[in-house]
Amino acid sequence: MKVLVVEDDAISREVVAHVLASAGYEVVTANDGCEAIQSIDTNGDCQLVISDRDMPGMDGIELCRALRARNTRGYIYFIMLTKLDQPNDKIKGLASGADDYISKPFNSAELLMRVNTGRRIIGLETRDMAIFMLAKLAESRDPDTGEHLERVRNFAKVLATRMRERQPRRQELDQLFIDLIYDTSPLHDIGKVAIPDSILLKPGKLTAAEFEIMKQHTIEGEKTLQAALDAYPNARFLQMARDIAVSHHEKFDGTGYPYALSGQKIPLSGRIVAVADVYDAVTSKRVYKEASSHEVARSLIIEGSGYHFDPEVVDAFLESDREFLAIKSRFAESPAERCSSLGTKAIGDPANSIALPANST
Repeated sequence: MKVLVVEDDAISREVVAHVLASAGYEVVTANDGCEAIQSIDTNGDCQLVISDRDMPGMDGIELCRALRARNTRGYIYFIMLTKLDQPNDKIKGLASGADDYISKPFNSAELLMRVNTGRRIIGLETRDMAIFMLAKLAESRDPDTGEHLERVRNFAKVLATRMRERQPRRQELDQLFIDLIYDTSPLHDIGKVAIPDSILLKPGKLTAAEFEIMKQHTIEGEKTLQAALDAYPNARFLQMARDIAVSHHEKFDGTGYPYALSGQKIPLSGRIVAVADVYDAVTSKRVYKEASSHEVARSLIIEGSGYHFDPEVVDAFLESDREFLAIKSRFAESPAERCSSLGTKAIGDPANSIALPANST
């Protein structure tokens, strides 16, 4: 994330810039409010400003008011930095539109904590609404999906949480990752909006030519979400959504599509959703097939470990039988399926594997 530091004192400006740069932020600096406005016009993707309150020319109060009066592409989170620490000073700063207020001399750890808070808030801007709208758009094309999106997002969250428990020191598997995979996995098939109804809704088996067209939904999903990411490059949820959309049909041995990625080259989010998506495809009824049991899906996933699926994700799946069955029951398509799910044993004898229908991709 790019942060604009506005400070007329050169030493203070460099100290703040150094603290932020050391934490991985891209830092742009300005000497006063007027220069800050020019910098924002030049660097339009700057979404967080840390400004001194008292500066010659345009001070921090005036700068904040000016930014709030402008039509910016995204919300700009504004932190006021000042020596003035009286309640009335804080009230005046916050009344101008500032989001936070830090007194000088500041503590570096506190500054980073407040900047990180701002980053989280910016990341949440319109996120849930955007995800909901895009997911419902994809779902509207296929009337058979029903509760598919809810099941897949919950399966993915269970798998990610289990993997974090197994590897608590793995930095990639933090709580933010778990929250994001839950939020963004409903977008895994967003690219199906570009697939013709004659193929997407075909009740029978797809021909080889039709399957090639169906496979393009991964590329179309990548294009759609990359376009959004180009407009909002700091939106981590769009990064994960794109990765899932394009990679959830890749296979661990490199025989999947669209790019034949293998092993760790496949984004972890895509490897997790691959298991969640296949499990749901196998255990759900569709116009072209009947639903199979938990045991059949379990057997299929076990047999696919190491060539279709990441073995680590499979291990997490094998430890999550009860959670998967509870989710399957909670978001069942019909009361009959709910009863069937509740009556299934948590761990059964693996049944013979079945081949996934082409339509399930």
